[in-house]
Amino acid sequence: MRKQFDKQLENLNAKLVEMSEAVEQAIANTNTALTTRNTELAKEIIACDDDIDAMEKEIESLCLKLIIQQQPVASDLRLVSAVLKILTDVERIGDHASDISEIICMMNGKEYIKKLEDIPQMAEVTQKMVHDSIVAFVSKDIELAKEVIATDDKVDDLFVAVKDELIVLINNNQENGDQAIDLIMIAKYFERIGDHAVNIAEWVIFSLTGFHKDSRVM
Repeated sequence: MRKQFDKQLENLNAKLVEMSEAVEQAIANTNTALTTRNTELAKEIIACDDDIDAMEKEIESLCLKLIIQQQPVASDLRLVSAVLKILTDVERIGDHASDISEIICMMNGKEYIKKLEDIPQMAEVTQKMVHDSIVAFVSKDIELAKEVIATDDKVDDLFVAVKDELIVLINNNQENGDQAIDLIMIAKYFERIGDHAVNIAEWVIFSLTGFHKDSRVM
């Protein structure tokens, strides 16, 4: 019985890694589409979001079957519960990559009002946060999960820098307004991706300790 449960967990982990890799690629592609003003790539990212949604449904179904068939308790139940929570955040990250891509399409390849520096850096940092949070889950690495949580401060600082600079550009020339707002929204979506990576890391810690944000849950 235990061997069957462990095999199902291994399959669950593999599917979760596959989904997270698809999301990581979506973030990377979004960054490329943004920096190169590539609306065709942005459209591909939007189309791929359906695949990520399908992965979510498949993994959710595997979790529910495992709970019904194996009736896990204690740490095993905690682990499966964490997967269900992580799953939601990974799917939302995919949604945000699609949201950013929709804005890129609306900008329609126009020249940018400023050189993009901080936003691509936000994309790179958040992509690594997502990657590390999933690695932390699979490898049961609490310290790596804590590093992901700590890294969010860097993303927040980058967002503030982007917002402040774009507000100055709007004040200097109101014709910059529409694109400046679009870029602020893109930066905000990357900031939200960082928040979801933090959520994943917090659920990793929960899966190993039973504590979520310093409160005992189970």
